[in-house]
Amino acid sequence: MGQTPAALIDLNVILDMLQRRRPFFETSARVLALAEKRAFRGVWSAHSITTLFYLYARDQTADAARVAITDLMQFLAVAAVDQQVIETALALPYRDFEDAVQMAAAMHESADYLITRNVADFKLGPIPALTPAEFLALLDA
Repeated sequence: MGQTPAALIDLNVILDMLQRRRPFFETSARVLALAEKRAFRGVWSAHSITTLFYLYARDQTADAARVAITDLMQFLAVAAVDQQVIETALALPYRDFEDAVQMAAAMHESADYLITRNVADFKLGPIPALTPAEFLALLDA
């Protein structure tokens, strides 16, 4: 495959792993394990982190949310959500603005892929969206 690819990981993949959601847990956990092993450059958007904190603290505790985020930040780079990303997102032909921001963040990180369970939501974007299983097959993992 040449150089190490980069992929923005959508929040649903991270939540599948953290919350052990079936039937998605196994493939999502494998994707994150490969990011941790640096098989690819894993990225998540800054706004995913704030949403994750809210959801995880609601279901667990704020301390557990801090631990989970700190652990993930050891191997996932944070894609900024700044004025440039928001302007790019506004120009994308998405009905769901959060999806547009995810794609714009991936674009600004020069990601090769966006990994999500909701591939259809990203079909209009310039970066290919893959399910965790599709990404694993691409990496041959």
